[in-house]
Amino acid sequence: MSPLHDVAWQSWELSASLTLAVVVTGLLYIRGFLRSRSTAPKTIPPSRANSFLVGLFLIWIAVASPIASLDHQLLTVHMIQHLLLMTFAPPFILWGFPVRCFGQLLPRQLVQGVIGLFRRPPVQRLGRGAGQLTLCWLAATATLMVWHVPGVFLLGMQSESWHAFEQASFLGAGLLFWWPVVQPWLTASTSPRWSLVLYLFLATLPCDILAGFLVFSDRIAYPVYLSGPHHSRLGALSDQQCAGALMWTAVTIAYLIAGTIVTARLLELPGYAEARESRS
Repeated sequence: MSPLHDVAWQSWELSASLTLAVVVTGLLYIRGFLRSRSTAPKTIPPSRANSFLVGLFLIWIAVASPIASLDHQLLTVHMIQHLLLMTFAPPFILWGFPVRCFGQLLPRQLVQGVIGLFRRPPVQRLGRGAGQLTLCWLAATATLMVWHVPGVFLLGMQSESWHAFEQASFLGAGLLFWWPVVQPWLTASTSPRWSLVLYLFLATLPCDILAGFLVFSDRIAYPVYLSGPHHSRLGALSDQQCAGALMWTAVTIAYLIAGTIVTARLLELPGYAEARESRS
């Protein structure tokens, strides 16, 4: 094993609280999923449950696995955490219809009361606003940029509480960003479906700017990685360039795949199919 692997395993301490939270969340979801299947077998296919569990596992990798123990030593590992929490775990989580499955565990009267609350006009307006593409894009972009400002980044590295808040904000912003794309709730977005393609394209721009800066900069953006021990062959500048290249590639591929799926589904809609036939 390489020295980096040795350090990862030696410095890793299993976070009982985080691991227990992930396990309990998974078990509760499975229970709700099975209840939903017992009442309406075709409501949520098993692939949706697998998707949710994959998302939970990605979150665990980001916050509690041996990889997480290296985030203070390598910017590349820190970037992997951000990508898992904001780009990859959220769509898997939302694709599993978590609201519907966890709703199965609540008392029926409480569920009916919540449904009645969401049917009220002020709450519906708030829900439509939360599903607006502009709001979701701004929230995700602001979270990405603010936490990569050197001073704010250093704050998250020096404080465990701020570091936990940083990770939670990345996950929350990721869920908000992917919500109108995955649409786990029918009223998730009032914007036209075709605008999602533009939404995903524009989302790559802030990531490209940040990744380009990290890749092409000839100075260390985060000096905190100069003072820590290095157990890999990467120097601090090479580590920074690797982190930027990883972000550039991973985000581009993720959004390209999502955009392709959205476009394919858009072309399958009856209105678009009829329009294509009339033009041909």
